Amino acid sequence: MTISDELWSANQDLAQACLEHPFVRGIGDGSLEQHKFAYYVGQDAFFLEAFARAYSIAAAKAPNWEGFTIFHALTKGVLDELKLHESYAAKWGVDLDSVKPTIATRRYTDFLLATAWGQDIGVTAAAMSPCMVLYSFLGTELAFREGDAPDNPYKDWVQTYSGSDFQPLVKQLENLVESYVGNSALVNSTYRYAMLCEYEFFQAAWEVRKIS
Repeated sequence: MTISDELWSANQDLAQACLEHPFVRGIGDGSLEQHKFAYYVGQDAFFLEAFARAYSIAAAKAPNWEGFTIFHALTKGVLDELKLHESYAAKWGVDLDSVKPTIATRRYTDFLLATAWGQDIGVTAAAMSPCMVLYSFLGTELAFREGDAPDNPYKDWVQTYSGSDFQPLVKQLENLVESYVGNSALVNSTYRYAMLCEYEFFQAAWEVRKIS
């Protein structure tokens, strides 16, 4: 079993909790209230900007050219993902320039950037892996459960994270984990904290109230 597989297996409780979270289930079946998704789009765009920065920091620390180029390729993947969020924002009436990070978002981004600056790239890869692997898992599971429902307003989200363009990025990051990560207590706790941040991110979006 690879290190990536071991880390993912050890955190199946949180992966399943995210899959069964009402926010995620609402995306899958299209029942999620629109204001909750609009909130999520803004917060996730803010998060992805920090995610791209963390990749760039890791690239600068990479001990070899291969690691450098892969981290930069992953950065480009995030920038492409942000373009999707821009289209979401236009559709759902979200002004991305005015988004202020909430507690759950700031906690996650501060953790990622502090890890990228303060730890070696192996620990950084472990911190970033949950987001990629989890979203691949969620997208794939939702696509399997719900199928291609044309009337689901969130079908683009499901198709993105279950699609063939996203999966190679996940594999690239998993390969970096195998190259640079040692199985240590710090790696395990870092990975789990990132998984907790993912769950809390969904919870924050679920709890947001519609402004009258």
